[in-house]
Amino acid sequence: MNLLNLWNSIESYLFPVLETSLEEELSIKEQEFVRVCSVSELENHIMHLNWQGVGRKPKDRLSILKAFVAKAIYNLNTTRGLIDYLNSSPTLRRLCGWESKSSIPHESKFSRIFSQISDLNLCEQIHKSMVIKHCSDHIIGHLSRDSTSIDGREKAVPKLLLSEEKPIRKRGRPKKGEEPPKKVRLVEIQPKNALEDNLKMLPISCNKGTKKNSNGYKVSWKGYKLHVDCIDGDIPVSAILTSASLHDSQAAIPLAQMSNERVTSLYDLMDAAYDSPEIHQFSRELGHIPIIDHNKRRGEKKIFDYFQKRRYNERSTAERVNSNLKDNYGGRNIRVKGHKKVLTHLMFGIIAITANQLFKLVL
Repeated sequence: MNLLNLWNSIESYLFPVLETSLEEELSIKEQEFVRVCSVSELENHIMHLNWQGVGRKPKDRLSILKAFVAKAIYNLNTTRGLIDYLNSSPTLRRLCGWESKSSIPHESKFSRIFSQISDLNLCEQIHKSMVIKHCSDHIIGHLSRDSTSIDGREKAVPKLLLSEEKPIRKRGRPKKGEEPPKKVRLVEIQPKNALEDNLKMLPISCNKGTKKNSNGYKVSWKGYKLHVDCIDGDIPVSAILTSASLHDSQAAIPLAQMSNERVTSLYDLMDAAYDSPEIHQFSRELGHIPIIDHNKRRGEKKIFDYFQKRRYNERSTAERVNSNLKDNYGGRNIRVKGHKKVLTHLMFGIIAITANQLFKLVL
C-alpha cells in the first residue's frame, strides 16, 4: 500500500471506526499516534519478541512497543510518567491495547522489554524499513547532514580510554634520517571499508564534547553526539550515535554509506566541519554533488555562487529535525544509560518524526 492510499484509509476509515468504538473523538496527539503506528507497521517487526516455544508465553510486547512510541510523541520524561498517563487516559490506553488499568504491566516489565528492543536494534530496523518503503523509489534532491549534542546521565569515559588499540611505534625519538610514523586519519581509512567496519571504528562511550553553537560560542556537554542525514521534507533517513568528543567529519562517510543504501540523492549539503578532501571525493564517487561550506583553516574563505548558496540554504532541514527531536520528541529527556539504550530512546522520536513528515507530503 502506497503512502497516499494509507493516508486515505486512515483518515477516511480508521479514525471514524476508532472514534465509534471508543465513543469519543480522537485528540490531535491521539491521531498522530495512530498515524505513526500505522506507517511504522510495528506488528511486522516484533518477531524476536514473540514466544519461541520455550517457557511461559510473553504478553503485551506489541502494546509496550506502542506505549514507547506514545512516550516519544507525548514527550514524557520517564516510564513512570508514561504509566501514569496511560492510567489517566482511557483512549490512549485502549489504542495501545490495554482495556483496563490493571492490564498495564509493571514498570520493571517496561524496562526489560526496552532492554530487549535495544539489544535487537529494533528501532533502527523499523526506521530503515520505513525509509526504504516510502523513499527509495524517489529521486531526492538534497541530503542534509548535521549533528547535535545529546546529554547523558552516566559517568564520562576519558577520551584516551575510548580506543583500545594503541599505535605500534618504538619508544623515544626516531633515529637520524628516520621519519616518524605518520598518523593515519580516520577519514582516510573509511572510504576503503564497508559500512559495518566503519561503524565499529567509531567510539560510542559517554564522554565530554565541545562544539560551536549557532551563535559561534563554544559549548561543552557530557554525553553523546547524534549524527543525522535528512532529505527534503524534513525526513530523517539515517542516524548514528557516537561519543560526544567525535568530530563531525569522522561520521560523515559512514552516514553517507548508510543513506546511500536507503535513498537516491543528488546533492550532499554539509557545513564547514565536513570540509575535507576525502569527504568531497567520497560524495562524488557515490554520484552526488557535494556542497560543503569552506573551512577558513584551509586557506582563504571560498564563497558560494548564487545557485550553490540557494541549495546550501536547504541544509536547515537537518537543523529543524534536530530541534524537533529535542523539543517535541524526547531528545532532551534522556533517563537511560548506555549507548544502545540512549540510541533506542532517540530512535523512537526519529520514527515518530519520519512518519509525521511522510504524512505531511500527501496532505
